[in-house]
Amino acid sequence: MNYITSLFLFIMAAACNTKTDSLHTDISSINSMVMQNLEQATFAGGCFWCTEAVFERVRGVQDVVSGYTGGAQENPTYKEVSYGRTDHAEAIQMFFDPNQISYRELIEIFFATHDPTTLNRQGPDIGKQYRSGVFYHDEDQRQTVQKYITMLINKGVYSDPIVTEVEPFSIFYPAKDYHQDYYQKHPDHPYIQAIAKPKVNKFKKQFKDKLKASS
Repeated sequence: MNYITSLFLFIMAAACNTKTDSLHTDISSINSMVMQNLEQATFAGGCFWCTEAVFERVRGVQDVVSGYTGGAQENPTYKEVSYGRTDHAEAIQMFFDPNQISYRELIEIFFATHDPTTLNRQGPDIGKQYRSGVFYHDEDQRQTVQKYITMLINKGVYSDPIVTEVEPFSIFYPAKDYHQDYYQKHPDHPYIQAIAKPKVNKFKKQFKDKLKASS
């Protein structure tokens, strides 16, 4: 699937959700990002509150949207996904400037800020909806992530097997506005303090050169 096709599917999913939800990224801003020649990356690494919080702080990432992907059900709701009633994973869709940060660097950050060896689980969150997954948008992305996983295996970075799914991107359904920027909106939430904040702090410590100036 090429970039334009995947963008169209994202926009259509967003349009469907606008019937009831206020979206963090609306169609006009998506079109603006296309005009800026931004590229897309789609990752699943457990609760999307955590994954979004990390990548919102990455230099070159212009926007991050929390939502659902990887399943067959149309227009899934948070309740359906979080209760394991769909095949979707909680995921993030990001738009990034390849002149400021490469897809390979994003992959590096992704693997460093979640556990790719726990099957259908991240910390206290258990179920296929919290699986580790990379949903590639083109052949270059597929090769990049496969080569990176091979490198991790060859270097013995993890003592357990990497279980991250590498699948072609199909469609992304944005979550309700309530879930967007959750880390920023609810910094004192117990889950944010216990689970998300340590991931953000790890990113800040390990990738100082990739931090946004405002982070």
